[in-house]
Amino acid sequence: MSGGVIRPARPGEAGVVLSFIRALAVYEKLEHEVTATEAMIDAALFGEHPRAFCDLIEEAGRPVGFALWFYNFSTFEGKHGIYLEDLFVLPEARGRGYGKALLAHLARRCVAEGLGRLQWWVLDWNTPSIDFYRGLGARPMDEWTVMRVDGDALVRLAEAGT
Repeated sequence: MSGGVIRPARPGEAGVVLSFIRALAVYEKLEHEVTATEAMIDAALFGEHPRAFCDLIEEAGRPVGFALWFYNFSTFEGKHGIYLEDLFVLPEARGRGYGKALLAHLARRCVAEGLGRLQWWVLDWNTPSIDFYRGLGARPMDEWTVMRVDGDALVRLAEAGT
């Protein structure tokens, strides 16, 4: 890594974080799914009981990438881990080791805190990222299918049996 500095996002930087979220959504062709607002990001990261965390990587004092994460738990291991929700480096800052630096930063946190794993999802068409992650020692969990309940289906499920 050449010249990047990693630090936690600070109160007042929800707009910066949201700009990275939007840039990632554009890259993933999912910008139509972003409904988060700056106020929502601010509350999630800097509210009374934050449940999500964000690290920024800066180049010459300017944020050029981010990692947004939270703690999860493995019942099989009996340990917490880190789930990386989003990782993104601006296109003009790629190739300088910033993505690897952010992942290594989270891996060090896992090791220091005695956590069992660092995990994330990657879109199956995103071959450059998959290759990058494999090069770092990550392995795909091909035997698992991601499931989600949201929107109206979430409301219906919540009302089931009431």
